[in-house]
Amino acid sequence: MITESTIVALAGLIAVIVLLFFLITRFKWHVFLALLAPILVLGALPGIDRTVFIEAFEQGFGRTIESIAVVIVLGSLLAESLKHTGGIERVTTSMIGWVGRRRMPLALTLSGFVIGIAIFSDVGYVILNPLVHSAALASGTNMSVMATGLVGAMQLTHALVPPTPGPLAAVALVGADLGKVILFGSLITLIGALAGWAYARLIGPRVASPPSDEFVGQSFAEQGREAELPSTLGAYAPILVPLFLIAGRSAADTLPDGNIVRTAMFYLGWPVIALTIGILLAYRNTRSSHRGARTSSWVEDALRTSAMIIVVTGLGGSLSQILRATPAVDTVAEFMAGTGLPSIFLPFVVGVIGNMITGSTTVGVITAAAIVAPMMPTLGLSPEATMLAGASGSIIVKYVNSSYFWVCTSLSRIPLKGALISFGGVTLVNGVTAMASVYALWAMGFLD
Repeated sequence: MITESTIVALAGLIAVIVLLFFLITRFKWHVFLALLAPILVLGALPGIDRTVFIEAFEQGFGRTIESIAVVIVLGSLLAESLKHTGGIERVTTSMIGWVGRRRMPLALTLSGFVIGIAIFSDVGYVILNPLVHSAALASGTNMSVMATGLVGAMQLTHALVPPTPGPLAAVALVGADLGKVILFGSLITLIGALAGWAYARLIGPRVASPPSDEFVGQSFAEQGREAELPSTLGAYAPILVPLFLIAGRSAADTLPDGNIVRTAMFYLGWPVIALTIGILLAYRNTRSSHRGARTSSWVEDALRTSAMIIVVTGLGGSLSQILRATPAVDTVAEFMAGTGLPSIFLPFVVGVIGNMITGSTTVGVITAAAIVAPMMPTLGLSPEATMLAGASGSIIVKYVNSSYFWVCTSLSRIPLKGALISFGGVTLVNGVTAMASVYALWAMGFLD
């Protein structure tokens, strides 16, 4: 044990959380340093066995990133590939074709549901913003109606469904089955996204938010360059094929040992193989004349993006391992049980707090997973339930301290008050609906 004292352990846990959020909000520290400093302060408290503390720190960091680092890099590289090949716009135009232009807000919401699986939500909105303005002008509606469902759906999938880095990190921290998280996370996200679309239909017409013609003509389709976009199959394949392979691996585990399908899926559904296949499919959408230079820059950008997530995830693993070696874990879990509230709400609340204070969904997801992971056996929670509950909380609520909120607000040209109602409101609806879905699946035994 790092310490036998419950008081020291609880004081250290509280100090870590408070100092983490204070350093981010007050001094604007990068999340890596803001998480590292409190952990090191914890090790300096009286009554701490520092030999055990150091061993726990190193073991937690190494064990967490050893299985997830390459996967996070590949997930970031897949996002870069989709961003630069026109796949995002093709997914959206195809969804509009399937759902119909008369239902453009729904088409954009469903596009956000798909796009958020593989790409950072703020990048997705930057790419689609011209199309959203053009659609609002063409249909005679406002930006709140047209953009709100899309904004919420992308953020929701970004938080709950791998291979975006936040969910991948949380999966590693709690030791969840990636295939199950993809399967149930996609279902939960779809339900939440549709609730967000309904919210947009109800609230959007009441928010003054006229579209702007300054963005008209910037999309591939409006420039007459739609032929340069990948085919519909080519756009969806890099996103969906890896997901089916990873989820298929989990399903194949139910087959008898030695079964040829189980043997094949064990390797094909390994996230490293599945995501590499997705990247190769995305690369096929690049013109051969530009392939070498472009793909090299994609790899470099992906490495820069993923480096922060990897080290922060490692620190989250260190914190979890340290907490496991203290009495704080059992004390908090027993307190939660004593309240009479379902234990599934603990990671949800931690996720809400993490996001509300820092404005970062990724920080919320990682914080919830890192803190609650050691408590799962005492709370009676499965890794999948813990991860999905924390992720549901991590999108509540996007407001003025969120970079994603400002990206969407500035590009959509919605006034601040209207943006708080539209984007803050939809992320509240998304998160609450997602958590209700998680609770229902947990109560029915699907997430045991």
